[in-house]
Amino acid sequence: MGEILDQLPPEIRVHIKAITQSAGLPDTEESFEKIAQGWVEKKKIFENQIVESEMIEVEMLGADDEKGAVVLTYSGSLILIGPLIEGFRKAGYNSIGIRKNVPDSLIKENSKLAADININAPIEFETGPVKSTSSIFKIAVCKDDLEAEEQEEKISEVTVIMTSEFVDINKALVPVDSE
Repeated sequence: MGEILDQLPPEIRVHIKAITQSAGLPDTEESFEKIAQGWVEKKKIFENQIVESEMIEVEMLGADDEKGAVVLTYSGSLILIGPLIEGFRKAGYNSIGIRKNVPDSLIKENSKLAADININAPIEFETGPVKSTSSIFKIAVCKDDLEAEEQEEKISEVTVIMTSEFVDINKALVPVDSE
């Protein structure tokens, strides 16, 4: 296998290979390495943005926890989970456009988690932008001292920044066909 791919956890490698296929790239070591490099860059962006925005990494977020979160999946998608307000959350799904078998971006205002969000498990929505996601790699929440409105602003801001940077990475990995 490839140098970068070999350094990733086995469960991430499985997703890298699936992403490579769904992105329409050839089933080769070179393609796997290219996608793995992109995944590593996205992970670094996520971690840096969380530090810069003074968010806190956690292992889980309870379905009834009032905090909002930004989540990175095994496949490199970003999930926005707004704070719980009157039983509902704003939730967003951003696949970041490299895969052809999932939507690029979806947002649903009155979303409801079906269960707690845990590392190494998918997010499941009772109502949401998607029914479920791929397994979760990282979860970051806002600090306790932020009001719901401030959390929503911070989560949206961080998600916009990361999404933009993720899209740039993907454009470098998989050039868009000019048909």
